[in-house]
Amino acid sequence: MFAERTHWNLSPNRLSEALARHRAAGKPLVDLTVSNPTECGFVYDQRAILDALSNPAALKYEPVARGLATAREAVAEYYAGHGASVGIEDIFLTTSTSEAYSYVFKLLCNPCDEILIPAPSYPLFDFLADLQDVKLVRYPLVYDHGWQIDFHTLEQAITPHARGVVVVNPNNPTGHYVKRAEMEKLNALCTSRELAIIADEVFLDFSLGAARPPSFAGNRDALTFTMSGLSKICGLPQMKAAWLVVGGPQKLKSEALARLEVIADTYLSMNAPVQLAMPSFLLQRRAFQNQLMDRVRRNLAELDRQLALQKVCSRLEVEGGWYAVLRVPATRTDEELALSLLNDDGVYIHPGHFYDFPSEGYLVASLIAREADFSSGLAGLIMRSH
Repeated sequence: MFAERTHWNLSPNRLSEALARHRAAGKPLVDLTVSNPTECGFVYDQRAILDALSNPAALKYEPVARGLATAREAVAEYYAGHGASVGIEDIFLTTSTSEAYSYVFKLLCNPCDEILIPAPSYPLFDFLADLQDVKLVRYPLVYDHGWQIDFHTLEQAITPHARGVVVVNPNNPTGHYVKRAEMEKLNALCTSRELAIIADEVFLDFSLGAARPPSFAGNRDALTFTMSGLSKICGLPQMKAAWLVVGGPQKLKSEALARLEVIADTYLSMNAPVQLAMPSFLLQRRAFQNQLMDRVRRNLAELDRQLALQKVCSRLEVEGGWYAVLRVPATRTDEELALSLLNDDGVYIHPGHFYDFPSEGYLVASLIAREADFSSGLAGLIMRSH
């Protein structure tokens, strides 16, 4: 009775089963996977958030396919701060970046067409692709004194069925930003092979460097779809507000905008109160981001301090985002090590294979965990990794 696209293996993996047992038993848990900022002790301006949601204009329904102009103007101003010129007519509001991906996959792909995605990266892509009957093809990020796109392998992976290349800027979980030289190579490759660039920039603002990394928004050289939203930028995942920015050569961009207009008008999924509140929410982002980046830097310093006390584990270079990739001895599978940490030390961490790391010996830790938890969890992790 059910569609093949939803024929997933729904059995829980060993780690999720062990976590459920651990929580059911009421045992103490140090969660080094936490990604929900609203659970991490950050301070929000509650009055400003609630006041923004009580706009009387929300009592009137305005079915605008792209989203309300005031919200899109706020998004355009956000990109102006990144040095990218984006017109509000090039912006579509969505309830999430997942929905933005679904719009782009619908726009670009017939059933069984291909989208190229980076590896390592986060596992959500598989479900998004399945739901749109799209096939994913991995291309590698390689690590050599920092992460970079393997353009040779990327080009070899392109087939006549390929329709677009996903870049996550910065990548989750590696923290790799796409450099300007990589952008230029990607533009040239995608233009010559008639592929779109799909840029996921939800972590764009969270750079550990002094310079502000470039955004793909406003890219004019290749057809480009740039997405982000309030979930990470403002630490407000519960508000369910995101956006999609279309850029590229004028002829291709115009056709993409016209077709996306129909897709967006078919769903009209954005609600009025959150759209009206978006300018206020975006104005509040810096206070949240400053808190979060202070914690990321302190946790990263604590990680380096503990790693300096031993010679077995190390971390890979990270340029931005909320995660650190740890290199651990591959004396057993990453899942077995994660299970041991959970069952014996009450420390929950993700094994590298969750993120498509090509081999054993990697763990991924959240850098936004509360500092006391992060420090104690690391101590158990490093001791157990020996």
